[in-house]
Amino acid sequence: MERLKIALLQISPCGSLDNNLEKGIQSCRQAKKMEADIALFPEMWSCGYDIYSRTAYEWMKDAIPADSAFVESFRHLARELNMAIGITLLEKYKDGVRNTLLLFDRHGEKKLTYAKVHTCDFSVERNLTPGEAFYVTDLDTAQGNVKVGAMICYDREFPESARILMLKGAELILVPNACPMEINRLCQLRARAYENMLAVATCNYPESVPDCNGRSTVFDGVAYLSDEEDSRDMCILDAGVEEGIYIAELDLEQLREYRKNEVHGNTYRHPLKYGVLTKTGVEEPFIREDCRR
Repeated sequence: MERLKIALLQISPCGSLDNNLEKGIQSCRQAKKMEADIALFPEMWSCGYDIYSRTAYEWMKDAIPADSAFVESFRHLARELNMAIGITLLEKYKDGVRNTLLLFDRHGEKKLTYAKVHTCDFSVERNLTPGEAFYVTDLDTAQGNVKVGAMICYDREFPESARILMLKGAELILVPNACPMEINRLCQLRARAYENMLAVATCNYPESVPDCNGRSTVFDGVAYLSDEEDSRDMCILDAGVEEGIYIAELDLEQLREYRKNEVHGNTYRHPLKYGVLTKTGVEEPFIREDCRR
């Protein structure tokens, strides 16, 4: 297998659905010219995550269905380009709206629908309908099959998100994002990759977008190599702050060999001793009036 090339589309939105569609298509075409196998958008690309400058009543009207012309354009584009595309949107869903990632494989087949589970309920995201679960899919790429899951932004702050995906077989987690990626948030992504022995690819908006600063990253999950005395830096891409399309090359063979032999992941866990993790009660100092279940 050749190295899997992941394109992080660290691009700024254009102020309308039609303009975002056009720029998104152009960016995917450029990613294909860069020989990408997967192209990933930042969080809620359909509306540019513009949910703080307006009332909820206003921005919720921007929601679109998962089978809208906007989404279908990327499905057809994935097939045309022979490249997987992870497109993000403010999704019209039942009686509400969701923060959603749809992953199309290189044949244009929808392989994954993931809605953000950990919505930021302490802020305007309280108006979103949370997702129900975490999923893993077999993604057929030009470099072979890879098991892919997803988290969205705030999901990364909960170790359970990546742990569930690892237990379901994920080798790669795609993470659309829309917030400042400072040292501690970057450390969270590094930790999720390290403790689960999987790759984590995060795509953020550039610094030209309010409350964002680029720093899209890929951590490949391989902390140790047999021929190296010390641990290695798992960060194989740090995009910086500027707008652009950034390519990371993930060595899946190396990752899979590492997962067969290293000590993290699922081998030495003691799940029967973790019962408290499934309890739903919240006690001080963590009680918040805006928490919902």
